[in-house]
Amino acid sequence: MALTLYSLLQAALLCVNAVAVLHEERFLNKIGWGTDQSIGGFGEEPGIKSQLVNLIRSVRMVMRLPLIVVNSITIVLLLLFG
Repeated sequence: MALTLYSLLQAALLCVNAVAVLHEERFLNKIGWGTDQSIGGFGEEPGIKSQLVNLIRSVRMVMRLPLIVVNSITIVLLLLFG
């Protein structure tokens, strides 16, 4: 398997899909990354943990519909061109 631009885009799509399917109550709360654990004090810089939790939440909210479209296109391309 050659390393092509399409395979890199497909790997990035798989990573975004993996982030998008993380369930907050089932998985993130068990490892201590829930919404209540990421609250910082007033005027404090957000830590890496809270930034990652915000990134996961943003990807789940914003990328839901675009991921459906991009995944459908990827499946059709794989079915047509192998």
